[in-house]
Amino acid sequence: MDDGWHPALEVHSRGEQCRLSLGGHVYGEGHTLQEAADDLVVRLLNTVLCFRASGFRISAELGPPDQRWLEFLWELGELTARGECIRPRVFGQLPRAA
Repeated sequence: MDDGWHPALEVHSRGEQCRLSLGGHVYGEGHTLQEAADDLVVRLLNTVLCFRASGFRISAELGPPDQRWLEFLWELGELTARGECIRPRVFGQLPRAA
């Protein structure tokens, strides 16, 4: 995306569990922040792949969707389709050297 918009990333802990939420729409959970991040990526990939495979219908009762969020999901789908890792785009990090 041209404007580089990124959904807010929030961290919450409850007891021994850590929850990482992306834009309040997708989350990951784990005992550590790394486990929560891994779970978030899995859930996000599942969302992106389902979005691309089946299209996306939004009920008129819900009102118009956030266009930035849909563009973000589409961009992640493009990265995935090219075999690229989505982590740098999701977490804003540079990939590690091999």
